[in-house]
Amino acid sequence: MLSKDTTLAAEPRRPVDQVRDLVNRIFGTTPSRISITLFFLVIVLCSLMLMLPVASRSGHPPALEQATFTATSAVTVTGLTTLTTSTQWSLFGQFVILLGVQIGGLGTLTMTSLLSMALGRKLGLRTKLFAQEGLNITSRQGKLGEVGSLLRTVVLTSASIEGIIAAILALRLMTLGEDLPQALWHGVFYGISSFNNAGFTPHTDGLVPYGNDWWILLPLCAGVWVGSLGFPVILVVRMFGLRLRHWNLNARITVFGSLLLVVLGSFLWGAAEWNNRDTIGNEGIVERLLHSVFASVMTRSGGFNLVDMDQTNSITKLLTDLLMFVGGGSGSTAGGVKITTMAVIFIAIVAEARGDQYVIAFRRTIPDTVLRIAISVVMMSATIVVLGTAALMLITHHPLDEILFEVISAYATCGLSVGLSAELPATGLYVLSVMMFIGRLGTITVATGLALRTRSRLYKYPEERPIIG
Repeated sequence: MLSKDTTLAAEPRRPVDQVRDLVNRIFGTTPSRISITLFFLVIVLCSLMLMLPVASRSGHPPALEQATFTATSAVTVTGLTTLTTSTQWSLFGQFVILLGVQIGGLGTLTMTSLLSMALGRKLGLRTKLFAQEGLNITSRQGKLGEVGSLLRTVVLTSASIEGIIAAILALRLMTLGEDLPQALWHGVFYGISSFNNAGFTPHTDGLVPYGNDWWILLPLCAGVWVGSLGFPVILVVRMFGLRLRHWNLNARITVFGSLLLVVLGSFLWGAAEWNNRDTIGNEGIVERLLHSVFASVMTRSGGFNLVDMDQTNSITKLLTDLLMFVGGGSGSTAGGVKITTMAVIFIAIVAEARGDQYVIAFRRTIPDTVLRIAISVVMMSATIVVLGTAALMLITHHPLDEILFEVISAYATCGLSVGLSAELPATGLYVLSVMMFIGRLGTITVATGLALRTRSRLYKYPEERPIIG
């Protein structure tokens, strides 16, 4: 009989158990880590599929860095390209890109939850919590038990908006001479690409041939703008309509902030390019206004362009940098540091200037913790942009303004380019790929991590105000 002091030798662990422990360590922790892992795996899968000979029109696979860059740009719904989508990729390759855009737009957490439901499995408590956090669903928008129905609502709403845009564009493209299958494919491509703020185009010359076509540009603007609002806002609008008094603070700040940025951006962009003959200077007044509104919407994360960004004035590039850095709404397909983040900081500055004790917006008090998270997100994002810019400056000898433009476009998942991406070596493409990956998940994971990390301290140090300014 063994005594209590006798130490039994531990049985060797089976390889199956070791693999299970590794999988649980990677996938079974936090939603942020799961999201990062799944996004990475989707990018790897899309890269391998784009490397297949069937994905290229010529039958010859592209270089690894080209395939990786394109896959990362698609899954992160950025739209930066080094290869022309229509000439390089076959129908299969374009389908892979579009699939990556759709998965990246809805989010891998949402997609895995939907796949679980499609297979007839009930959503477990952990899956519901992850899906709820991935969609930023509040208790007012839906209870935990209703996450499944909300997921269906998100997918149906996305599919409906994409379908409406696709139908309008397909009809218009048919009137412009495209046959039915081609028009349908291009319509679906633009519908998914616009709503998910991806910026990929299936035409060789992009949207340039349709620069004055209202039936093409306005649906694209509508799709990009609605997609940039975010699913939490779309769910609120779907639930309460235009009864603004029932909207939560996030929906009010996002909608009104987005409208303000569109109007202000249109005015400033149009004023900066009004007499530039290399962009819109040769157009009529109505066409210049249309181009200004289109550019204002797209610089926030859409990525479609009607003019060569390399031909725009320096002040226009600077304005575009700022709009790209702000981006769209939280929980949306758009990138950037988000409208709510910048709005909270701006409201706090106004409150401090007025000497208010609390930060108030729409008769709601914004907690100090939210302000700290907003400041952290902006500072971390600015630091990442600086580091990415410095890395590219070591790799290439292009001017600073071009490098900064490309880095912000990648980090903000916008997709506008001054042509630098196509000229970068493999190391430069990998740097931009990392910037796109961090930009798609970085602000979300940082904000989520900071919001969840709370420490209760039973004591408080004496207050002392350092000199500021």
